[in-house]
Amino acid sequence: MSKAGTPHKVEAMNLAADKAAGPATGTLMALDDLLTPALVLDAARLHTNARKMRERAEALGVALRPHMKTAKSAEVAKAALAGAKGKGLGGVTVATLREAEYFLDHGFRDITYAVCIVPKKLALVATLTAQGADLKILTDDAGVASAIAGDGRPFQVLIEIDCGEHRTGVAPDSPQLLEIAEILGRGGNVTVAGVLTHAGHSYACRSPDEMAKVAEDERAAAVAAAARLRDAGFACPTVSVGSTPTARYAKSLEGVTEMRPGVYLLGDLYQAGIGTCAVTDIAASVLASVIAHRRGENALLIDAGGLALSKDRATQALPEDQGYGLVCDMRTGTPFAGVKVTSVHQEHGHVTADAPLPFEKLPVGAKVRVLPNHVCMTAAAYDTFHVIDGQGRVTATWDRCHGW
Repeated sequence: MSKAGTPHKVEAMNLAADKAAGPATGTLMALDDLLTPALVLDAARLHTNARKMRERAEALGVALRPHMKTAKSAEVAKAALAGAKGKGLGGVTVATLREAEYFLDHGFRDITYAVCIVPKKLALVATLTAQGADLKILTDDAGVASAIAGDGRPFQVLIEIDCGEHRTGVAPDSPQLLEIAEILGRGGNVTVAGVLTHAGHSYACRSPDEMAKVAEDERAAAVAAAARLRDAGFACPTVSVGSTPTARYAKSLEGVTEMRPGVYLLGDLYQAGIGTCAVTDIAASVLASVIAHRRGENALLIDAGGLALSKDRATQALPEDQGYGLVCDMRTGTPFAGVKVTSVHQEHGHVTADAPLPFEKLPVGAKVRVLPNHVCMTAAAYDTFHVIDGQGRVTATWDRCHGW
């Protein structure tokens, strides 16, 4: 239960007890014993993905501040930052203030809330700061900057820069950049902590060269904005960039202080499709049970549908459409050739294949694992990870936070 004394306190009280939660850390349980659908996390793949990105950040000469909006798990964050030094357990990025509260409760003090703040949320930010969070917030709006400056409580603020995605943020050469900084500077307890940008448009790239170009645009925008702020008298200690594609393919991050990739930890079929990971790197999957055969249609049904898998069809935009997910062997996580979830109802997944399905290997009651199209959306339905070892045995359950 949250220690922050906010409305989120009641969430833990409302969760059903145990819900086939699996074993305590250090004990073993057969994957086949879990009730389905369940969210499965391959520990070896997770730790390999985490290590590679730590090495990447070190090679680029920047700090790694992983974005936890996908994993929403303190244990995954610890894996991401293994060996990190600094405040608390290392710096993390979050997409909701519920996540900020959760990670603070789990010992992570250095937190960046990477969504533009609105004035009504400042009270919760102040509460978390008073409880020990080194919490940075984000804005791209002069009016919000005025509200922050006039609040009277201490805040650390990053100005968001638009590096080409055109979602939120101000252009690095715009007059709004200095206007926002100057307004914030009038607040006696406000620190202009730096700039932050996100190259979300890198997900539209289809080659390493394209991703490298977007990564350079991202870097250049953040560095140019920081230079303008410094010329105007603002220290701008933080220059933050980040997405999994740009972190993977950036050739230089000169002038940048940190990067914030996130989905790399778990991976998904869209990331594999654009080349930021391999299918064999995907650490998260959904365990499901076969509930019916439709032999005349060369189809079977599983108990993971639109809620358990999400209805995200990200790979539809790629040369190889993976439906609603690839169906895999329960123990090894290896995909059955050409077997996909091709349609979903709320609690039903319709599985088909170009070749005859292996009905004898997949009788009613058998379990399979499904690799997700977009793991951020898929994982959001679950309150725990069931962590497995290399033999497909459940060794632990890790909690995840929910809500906003």
